[in-house]
Amino acid sequence: MSSHLSADHPAAQPPGRGSVEALISQARRLRGDVDAVRRDSQDDGTDPRGRWQRALYDLALHQLSDIDEHLAQLRDGPAPVPRPGSLLSRVGSAEWNLLTDEAHWSGELFQILGRDPASAPLSLDELPSVVLAEDRPKLTAMVTDCLVDARPIDGEFRVVRPDDTVRTVHMMGEPVLDADGSTASMWAVLRDVSELRRSERVVSETRDSLRRQPLPADTGQRAAVEPREAVPPPWHGLLRFPHQGRPGLDLAAGYLPSTVHAPGCGAWYDACPLADDETLLSVGDLAGPGADATQGPATLIGALRGLASAGTRPARLQDRLDRLLEATALPPVRSALYCGYRPRTRALVWAATGHPVPVLFREGTGHGLSGQAEAPLAAGDLLLLHTGELAPADVRRLLSLAPRLAGVRSAQDGVRIVTEEYGESPRQADACVLVARVTP
Repeated sequence: MSSHLSADHPAAQPPGRGSVEALISQARRLRGDVDAVRRDSQDDGTDPRGRWQRALYDLALHQLSDIDEHLAQLRDGPAPVPRPGSLLSRVGSAEWNLLTDEAHWSGELFQILGRDPASAPLSLDELPSVVLAEDRPKLTAMVTDCLVDARPIDGEFRVVRPDDTVRTVHMMGEPVLDADGSTASMWAVLRDVSELRRSERVVSETRDSLRRQPLPADTGQRAAVEPREAVPPPWHGLLRFPHQGRPGLDLAAGYLPSTVHAPGCGAWYDACPLADDETLLSVGDLAGPGADATQGPATLIGALRGLASAGTRPARLQDRLDRLLEATALPPVRSALYCGYRPRTRALVWAATGHPVPVLFREGTGHGLSGQAEAPLAAGDLLLLHTGELAPADVRRLLSLAPRLAGVRSAQDGVRIVTEEYGESPRQADACVLVARVTP
């Protein structure tokens, strides 16, 4: 692969094998030191600060392992398969010749994008076809700046692989200039940073959870933070829920643990950002005792976000999820609600499996949206989604809360009213509620 060439800046020579070996040794020593410190600071997992520190240690160890692997690739040359679970996959490379329209990809890049190595590499004009629609303007701007103004490329965008999975790719590149100083081609290196971003979110979530912890009573201080759920779901911290809301919506969610058995039915709630400010709201639960209370919902939410970001509409989400879950150890979805909300038109499109339906509260009254696949909303409406563990009698109690919910000023107040009402009610399994208040 060519480097950025000019008469005044000759191509840099690669480092010698001995210097790379020295870097590898340093990285491995540092990784061993970090691992030793992590083991010495192990806690019982109940302290919020301890969870945050453990997440940071894990992220640092993953990154050091990947630095080791990247240095080994620099020493040994291309290799076909990355280490499973790597935060940074093997680095792929590409060069696009503007004079001949030829494209050259490394084997790693075909693997990163999930494409058949026997197929032709995509041209620069074709590359946006595998990029999520909302990220295409970003990619186009980076490539244009590189080719027209000779600016280096350094940015991220999301791609949709042929299996409909969505991955985050970091791209770095430069133009290759000819003797006249004109751009002759463009080279780039690309890496899959999806797992790295996920680990960073874990660190961020555990940090946020730590910040939301109430200060000890003897400090004489009050934490200047927003109210939070008294009992977070077991998977809380693995995935970020947008407490700050979404365009056109004020959001909050609540978790109601089982009062009969230990938590673990696999109930979830989520709000996923989509293109054009649309939001996918979902609640549901997995069936049976095989639903891991921590990893099960987190895995399902990740799959759900990927499908929705790739353009799967609410009506088709359950079918696509069923196909994905067949290839996993997770049990099937028992009941779920999937609602797409478009703030520009205030239109709600929804689909359900099982018996839950969205409940709409407006002007002091409430009713279920049974029999409707699409409904117009208005400013001040309160939409409540709940999992199937709330029995029909519980839903009737929900409707009786309409006069109280009519006066709430935030979605968080709505969740507080609902969770207080049902906090002590007997439940065979965990339940979740999600409240969305339509903003002006």
